[in-house]
Amino acid sequence: MRRVSVLAVLPFLLGACGSGSSPSASASPTAAPGEAWVNVEPGRATPSAVTRRSGTFPPALPPVSFLPTSSACAIAWNEDVGQVLIPMTVTPGAGSLKVQWPARYGEVYRVAAVPQEIVSGAQPEPKWQTVTTGGGCTGSATISGLKPGAPYIVWLDAPDTPRGLDNSRSLYSGRSGVVKPN
Repeated sequence: MRRVSVLAVLPFLLGACGSGSSPSASASPTAAPGEAWVNVEPGRATPSAVTRRSGTFPPALPPVSFLPTSSACAIAWNEDVGQVLIPMTVTPGAGSLKVQWPARYGEVYRVAAVPQEIVSGAQPEPKWQTVTTGGGCTGSATISGLKPGAPYIVWLDAPDTPRGLDNSRSLYSGRSGVVKPN
C-alpha cells in the first residue's frame, strides 16, 4: 500500500522541479547597479560574465619608504634561498690576512684561514678565532701567524645565521677565494 501512495505522489514531486520552460536569471533588487547578469538558456552556450569598472581606485598597497642607510653598511649582499654566504673583503698583510664583512647576523662571529696546500693523511682542523663586532655595521679581524706566499681560503662562521629545513647549518657562512699573505 505504501508503494501505491509513493507512486501516486511522484508526478506531483517531479512537476515541482520545473515546468520545462527555459530558466533565466534576472537582476534582483540587491544587485549592484551597472553589473551585468548572465541569462542561461538550455542548449545555448553562455558567455562568461565580464565586470566593467571605471574611475580611479586607490592602490592595493600603501607606498613603501625605506629608512636611510649609512654608506658604511652598504656592502653588496646576495643571498640564495636556503644558503647564506656573507661577502668578505680580505686584505693580505705580512704573514696575516685582514678580513672585513657586514655584521648582519648578530655580534659574535668566528673566522679561520684554511690552508690550501696539499697534505697527505688527515687534514688539519681549522683554527677558529672568535670575534665580537659590538653591534656595528661591519666586523673585522686580522688572522696572523700565516705562512707568507702560502694559499689560504678564509672561512667566516656566523652562529646566528638561519638554519636549513632540516635544522642544519653549514660549517661556514661565508668564504673567500684563494688569498696569499705577503
